[in-house]
Amino acid sequence: MKDAVVPAAHADSWRVLTDYVALTKPRLNVLVVATSAAGYYLGATSPVNAAIFLATVVGTALVAGGAAALNQVYERETDALMRRTRMRPLPGGRVAPADARVFGVALSIAGLALLTAFSTWLASLLALATLLIYLCIYTPLKRLSPAATIVGAVPGALPPLIGWVASHGSIALGGLALFLIVFFWQIPHFMAIAWMYRDDYGAAGFPMLAVIDPEGRRSGRQAVAYAAALLPASLLPTFVDVSGSVYGVIATILGIALLVLSIRFAGARTHAAARHLFFASLAYLPLIWIAMIADKR
Repeated sequence: MKDAVVPAAHADSWRVLTDYVALTKPRLNVLVVATSAAGYYLGATSPVNAAIFLATVVGTALVAGGAAALNQVYERETDALMRRTRMRPLPGGRVAPADARVFGVALSIAGLALLTAFSTWLASLLALATLLIYLCIYTPLKRLSPAATIVGAVPGALPPLIGWVASHGSIALGGLALFLIVFFWQIPHFMAIAWMYRDDYGAAGFPMLAVIDPEGRRSGRQAVAYAAALLPASLLPTFVDVSGSVYGVIATILGIALLVLSIRFAGARTHAAARHLFFASLAYLPLIWIAMIADKR
């Protein structure tokens, strides 16, 4: 009997661990880690300091994970109404809201403390701004206005800037370019997601553009407008000497491709067109970061 209890206990411990990891939205946090790491490398004007680099990336990831957990505490009731989120740890009843709240606060404090102790004061302030905008403005605004998508793109675009200032010491034009690329990229990406899951968002009462404008014209216009803005923004690293002309060519090709798919989505407004735009946006970001890093000046 004792031998039978041990595997069961291990299984229970594993389930608890995976539920707490899920609270941090790990797929989103991979993006945070990647963009903050890339920002640090691109902003460095001297050999990378491994300790500061690690503290910046881990600290940023902890703050983002804490914000994600606290966001899920706030949205646990609406998450329960949507098919794609109803089995998350909180609506699924596997983690208590109070425990998730403590977990989220602890992660956020740990991340800010790590940044304060080992990175720069500006990186710490930007991480704090990420946390506050995400939780205090974006999260409650989601229930009130479709403008939440634009507001939410601000904290989503801050991780590369956090990495940049940690190594560069100031925001500068290069850091602003990294911020703008991720900011503009998020809107076509989110318009595609919202269109694919518009029934879910409608059931939960979120006034996404895809919900309040069921014909999809406004979603399509926003996807096109921000994809069009992304194209010149993506060329800024070349003009401000962050990356070279090879990167500029690659960024132009990728930007045009994303713009074309956004235009197709705006015209067709079908699930298939949204999926094409969604997957193209997933490919766009890592490709443009790889090109920027490979052709760093």
